[in-house]
Amino acid sequence: MSSLPALFLENCVKYPERTAVVAGSRTLSYQELAEAAGSLAAELGRRGVSRGELVGVRLARSADAVVAIVGVLLSGAAYVPLDPRYPADRLRLMTEECRITHTVGENVPVWGHPAASVQPELDEDDAAYVIYTSGSTGRPKGCVVTHGNVLSLLDAALPLFDMGPDDRWALFHSINFDFSVWEIWSALATGAAVVVVDEDASLDPGELLDLLIRERVTILNQVPSIFRMLIEAHEDEGCPPLPLRYLIFGGDAVDLEATSRFLASLPAAARPVAINMYGITETTVHSTFKELDPDTLRGSNPSPIGRPLSSLGITLRDPDGVEVPDGEVGEIWVSGAGVAAGYFQRDELTAERFVVVDGTRHYRSGDLARRLPDGEFQYLSRADRQVKLRGMRVELPEIEVALRACTGVKEAAVLLESDEAVGELLVAYVAAGTGFDPGQARAECARVLPSHMVPTRFERRDSLPLSPSGKVDYRALSR
Repeated sequence: MSSLPALFLENCVKYPERTAVVAGSRTLSYQELAEAAGSLAAELGRRGVSRGELVGVRLARSADAVVAIVGVLLSGAAYVPLDPRYPADRLRLMTEECRITHTVGENVPVWGHPAASVQPELDEDDAAYVIYTSGSTGRPKGCVVTHGNVLSLLDAALPLFDMGPDDRWALFHSINFDFSVWEIWSALATGAAVVVVDEDASLDPGELLDLLIRERVTILNQVPSIFRMLIEAHEDEGCPPLPLRYLIFGGDAVDLEATSRFLASLPAAARPVAINMYGITETTVHSTFKELDPDTLRGSNPSPIGRPLSSLGITLRDPDGVEVPDGEVGEIWVSGAGVAAGYFQRDELTAERFVVVDGTRHYRSGDLARRLPDGEFQYLSRADRQVKLRGMRVELPEIEVALRACTGVKEAAVLLESDEAVGELLVAYVAAGTGFDPGQARAECARVLPSHMVPTRFERRDSLPLSPSGKVDYRALSR
């Protein structure tokens, strides 16, 4: 198989009448999805969109979003997700950098185009999407992922599960989060249904619980911090049985205690298999696989991520790129078929993070881990100042750049901290003059940053503590 459209069209022949997408009261069969996506692809072609061009997709969680993604790929183009909730300045930066002239959901409607049959001529090296992640220099960066990258993920990961056409995958995540790639294409690759979780259910654990039961969802992907809220809703409702077959974690360190408690609340014969998959956008969603069996849940490894997928290799290296001995801490370097093409229009950053050693191309993750005696990996922490908040990657320096531009702010530093009442949150420490107002700073940040990157709490200081080298002493900030 050379491309995602080829995979999709093959399954449309196998499963034409099976349900492909469910969104509330709306359903699309594989044949209906192919017709709608094919019509959109033909319209993009009529508008001059060519192979390899970047097309924006500006749609909320809906069946339309799935049609748009498949349609853009059927046209031979690659899609760039543009979350409607993002600040206008950020969307403008992404649109201008990618030179996007056609955006589905904005100047190109999803529906209403003449029917057409489209057979794209694509290969594994063609770009499938560009997803923007937080940037350490204050500028977000777009990661270019190819059809071959995604196909390698599906080829390596799906055989590790017992999945098929009878499954129903929750599309829980925004298309701006690459977990959605795994959710959509794993379903479409196996003839299963994509069940769209609407905006309300994605934010309300009680509504999500109702949706899982009502729509008979069998496969749910979750960021651990979000899953903890679902557990509370499940317990509040008396721990009703669920149709889940697989519960797949990613995006953050897994919570073994919470997972164990949730599984114990369900009848033994109806417990889903829990899986932890460590991954990075630049290595195409998932890089490792680990079943969270009873021994693992009770074990001494607080953050087990297992072994790399068969399509990937993982080495742990010191700051000079030298492999560290087993048992010692090193940075995760990932090689193999899932390693993305690089960052769009960012050659210098691409060369810095995607490196070739002894003829093998690696991605330097910035994550620290340790190889255990059994050969599996234990995730430890970030090596730089990138953090994960509710599964979303956040470069703290990007927030600091925005804060320094706020009224009255002289200097700023941001930390991810924990609060017993609200959990993890971003705290901004600011050295500010008399004109500083936290509410105004929050509003100014919201004009340039996505909502999940706007600090929750502001702490004013006369000055920020410095290390002997003159840099901000982050360890001293929250003391």
